[in-house]
Amino acid sequence: MRKSISKYIKELSKYLDDSANIVLICHINPDGDAVGSMLGMYHWLRSRKKSVTMISPSQLQEFLKWMPGAGDIVNYENNPGTAIKHLKSADLVILLDFNDTSRIERIWPLIEGSGKSVILIDHHPVPNIKADLVISEPGISSTAELVYELVSQVENRKFNEIDFIESVYVGMMTDTGNFNFGPFDGETLRNVAGMLDSGLRKDYITNHIYNNFSAGRMRLTGFALSERMVVMPHFHTAYIYLSKADLDRYNHVTGDTEGFVNMPLTIDGIIFSVLFIERNDHIKLSLRSRGEFDVNTFASEYFNGGGHRNASGGKSSLEMEDCLGWFESLLPVSAGKLEESYRNGL
Repeated sequence: MRKSISKYIKELSKYLDDSANIVLICHINPDGDAVGSMLGMYHWLRSRKKSVTMISPSQLQEFLKWMPGAGDIVNYENNPGTAIKHLKSADLVILLDFNDTSRIERIWPLIEGSGKSVILIDHHPVPNIKADLVISEPGISSTAELVYELVSQVENRKFNEIDFIESVYVGMMTDTGNFNFGPFDGETLRNVAGMLDSGLRKDYITNHIYNNFSAGRMRLTGFALSERMVVMPHFHTAYIYLSKADLDRYNHVTGDTEGFVNMPLTIDGIIFSVLFIERNDHIKLSLRSRGEFDVNTFASEYFNGGGHRNASGGKSSLEMEDCLGWFESLLPVSAGKLEESYRNGL
């Protein structure tokens, strides 16, 4: 167990002991870490006889809907009345896997000023949320692993109930790209080893996360790589862009573009990759890097976003063509840092 986590345990335990009705909230367009950390906390709190409600600002991606308990998540977008009812009756609200209130959009005004106790549990840097207890550990692999550590220390043992460990494992696995990148260390792998010893179905989970896509998604992948990928080797950069028409052509469902942004990073010499996806009123960006190039800074400076050094998100109100032009115009500004990062990684 990580010693750095122990400073939160006494206060966290008090909030939980004093609360009977707890609401868990993850960020909009929840990824594996958001859903995994929320479900993990849900299964544990229910084992402690708490009344627990999970709320997501938007629907889950298809490849996460199989997870135990996922069907109990209230989609605020579709059921705001149900979500508001549970928020009003809550003693405690726990926010998971985001560091800014913009990530839960219309839900935050329902919490702010309500007088309810609020806990933030997150691993993104520089939290910008006013909470009664902020549990922020940017050096850990995922919010899901942070939940695993917190629960284990509250219980004073490794809590290895199967639905709990499989939920947090999904978060850990997806946020590290199947343990290929991000801030994970030996303790992360020791935690996984303990889960395996307790019956974690590693292959079962891998198949549900990575091997359950449609034929349309496979064709969309081929189209994205052959027709919508731009490689700029002199900047060690590549990007993929997909319009709404592109997505409709291949019967896109939520989650079909998961992992696309990582694909250009497998090209020799490429250390910076961006995926641009057209939404109804904005362009959504996913940014990834290898090595020292800081996409968190890049996203926050230019695209109203942020996240981690090697994995961030952003958005733009420009039309796709203008957004891509703006992005390309920024690369000469970052050319020195990109070249330095590339050479340091050789």
